[in-house]
Amino acid sequence: MREPDFVPVLGADELPLGRVKVVEVNGRRVALAHCEEGIFAVDDLCTHDGGPLGEGELDGCAIECPRHGAQFDVRTGQVRRFPAVKPIRTYPVKVEDGHIHVAVAEE
Repeated sequence: MREPDFVPVLGADELPLGRVKVVEVNGRRVALAHCEEGIFAVDDLCTHDGGPLGEGELDGCAIECPRHGAQFDVRTGQVRRFPAVKPIRTYPVKVEDGHIHVAVAEE
């Protein structure tokens, strides 16, 4: 299986610190989160009930689902608070020439 290509999705200045923005990459909705440690990309889908994580609040590097309060670490995808028990998928990100690039393999 070949490595996915990095796709430019957003200007770096369009995602302020502490914010989340949803973009589409290769047909998949991805939530970009900008925390103190950098910019991270995760599925825009809570593993608890399919809620839109991109509409949730970012607290440090943790994103909270707006539906039931499940919380995930955007750096690793790991669950930080129930009711979710399954981690979310994360994607590689790089910032180059003022743009955020995300690599998502096509399914």
